[in-house]
Amino acid sequence: MADNEITNRLSRILEMYKRFMDGEIINKRETAIRFGVSEKTIQRDIDEIRNYISTNSRYGSFDNIVYDRKAKGYYLERVYNSKLSNSEILAICKILLDSRAFTKPEMQNMIDKLIEMCVPKENQRLVRDLISNEEFHYIEPHHGKVFIDIMWELGQAIRKTKYIEIDYLRTKDKTIVKRKLKPLAIMFSEYYFYLTAFIDDEEVKKDFDVINDSFPTIYRIDRIQKLKILNETFHIPYKDRFEEGEFRKRIQFMYGGKLQKITFKYTGDSIESVLDRLPTARIISQDESGPTFTAEVFGKSIDMWLRSQGDNIENIKYI
Repeated sequence: MADNEITNRLSRILEMYKRFMDGEIINKRETAIRFGVSEKTIQRDIDEIRNYISTNSRYGSFDNIVYDRKAKGYYLERVYNSKLSNSEILAICKILLDSRAFTKPEMQNMIDKLIEMCVPKENQRLVRDLISNEEFHYIEPHHGKVFIDIMWELGQAIRKTKYIEIDYLRTKDKTIVKRKLKPLAIMFSEYYFYLTAFIDDEEVKKDFDVINDSFPTIYRIDRIQKLKILNETFHIPYKDRFEEGEFRKRIQFMYGGKLQKITFKYTGDSIESVLDRLPTARIISQDESGPTFTAEVFGKSIDMWLRSQGDNIENIKYI
């Protein structure tokens, strides 16, 4: 290719690139006439610009050259935050697989969509290879239920503050009970999704040993046998609103109970493991053998974690 041809080609591509950056629409036929070249040449130029842009998009945005049929031309489409980095999507896939929250077909479907939509095509094989072994050996939950649609319906009821009625399979006696609830939040913990809710039936509340145990109650979503969204709405004053974040800080396993304080001495090596498990924990004293913590917790499900620490936990007191 002669020097003047190279110069003309570079000038043409740079001018087209600038027009794309300025938000203009480029008509292939008009552009070909303007530069005195064929439409195929302009198409090759557009393809080169597209390839350059797709591999050099700024962090936080995904840029692409697309065709607008109505305008009969090409333009730069800039979509912010539409693409995750390779490392981010790998981390998300690993977390999903480790959660073991869904059936195997559901899990494979979600991961396939995540990789397809969020990873550049040239890197998709790499991400798939990094998770392929874990995906192949994935063990789905024993309940084997598909409940994503139910979870979405619950989410809509929460957003619209609508009462719900559920038929629920209880764990302790395997009986199905009917509950009218004020749904509050959907939460995830230890392989399962849960619904937190207020019980609306005063007669049902009487059966609770501690009245505070009924606020909120916790239901495993996969155990909901039947769900009905009622037209009736409820109102919770702002001062009494349920805050998932604050609730999450005070519950380690999804069992209800009254809010209480606990103190204990920790003699293990990793203070961080205590603070990460108990977000409300703080050190109130410390000596040569280790710190003494205090923390706010719901119920006594914390006992499961305390027992798992063996001799590293001493002097447990509930206040």
